[in-house]
Amino acid sequence: MLQNDNALGADIHRLITVCEQIVAHMPNRPAIQHGEARSYYRPLADTVNMPARSLFPKAEHYYSVLFHELTHSTGHASRLDRATLRDLLTFGDTNYSKEELCAEMGAAYLCSIAGIANETVNDSAAYIQGWLCRLRHDKRLLVQAAAQAQKAADFITRRGRGVPESGGWGVET
Repeated sequence: MLQNDNALGADIHRLITVCEQIVAHMPNRPAIQHGEARSYYRPLADTVNMPARSLFPKAEHYYSVLFHELTHSTGHASRLDRATLRDLLTFGDTNYSKEELCAEMGAAYLCSIAGIANETVNDSAAYIQGWLCRLRHDKRLLVQAAAQAQKAADFITRRGRGVPESGGWGVET
C-alpha cells in the first residue's frame, strides 16, 4: 500500500509541476496576487486575484480556478482583445454570461492539457450548465464560446507558436 501511495504522490506532484509550468510560461501574463478569499480577474489593473492555495480542497482545484481567471485575462486588449471581456456591462448580462462560459471552457481545456481534468470535471460541468441556462436562446453560443476558449487556451500554452502538440508540458494530450 505504501508503494501505491508514494506513486500517487509522485504523480500528483508531476501534474502540479505541469500546472505551474503552464502558468509560468503564459506570454504577457497578468500579475497574480494572493490576498483575498475570492478569485477574480480585474481587467483595468490587469491582475488576477487568487485565494491562498490552502483554502482549496486540493491543489488541482486551485489550478482549475487559476486557469479560469487566466482565461479571462486573455480577453484583455494586450492579448486577444475579446469583445465579451472588453464590452462587459453587469453581472448576468449576455456578454458576462458568454465570458464566463468561455473562461470555464478554457479552464477545462487547460486542466485537460495539465492532466488534472478528472479532478475538476464535475465542477466545470456544473458551472458551464449554469451559464448555458442563461443563454438558451442563442443556438450558436456553445460553438462560439468553445472557439474563444480554445483560442485562449492556445494563447496561454503558446500552441501554434512552435510548441509541440503536447504543449511541451510533459503530459500527452
